[in-house]
Amino acid sequence: MRIAIPMANGALCMHFGHCSTFALVDVEDNKVTTTSEVVPPPHQPGLLPPWLAEQGATLIIAGGMGSRAQNLFTQSGIKVVTGAAGTGPKEIVENYLAGTLEAGENVCDH
Repeated sequence: MRIAIPMANGALCMHFGHCSTFALVDVEDNKVTTTSEVVPPPHQPGLLPPWLAEQGATLIIAGGMGSRAQNLFTQSGIKVVTGAAGTGPKEIVENYLAGTLEAGENVCDH
């Protein structure tokens, strides 16, 4: 499984569309195996879901995401988790895998 985490300044970006990079975290046997960072193409509406699907992502964990973007990710075969808290991608994914990811409300309302 490959999990995408939107990042800005080395931490979880609270709105995926404003991130400067994505951490791509590979998981095997419920353990983090590798983490890499990729720079997304310039932001355009609807571009990131298929681009992340091409990168092999099957799940995105974000602080906030609008409903249209969530639908586009779902259409691209990527599961969406919003309202996440945390800083580093490895910590966020390990908490998700352990079922202890602190998730609040989706910080986006569009």
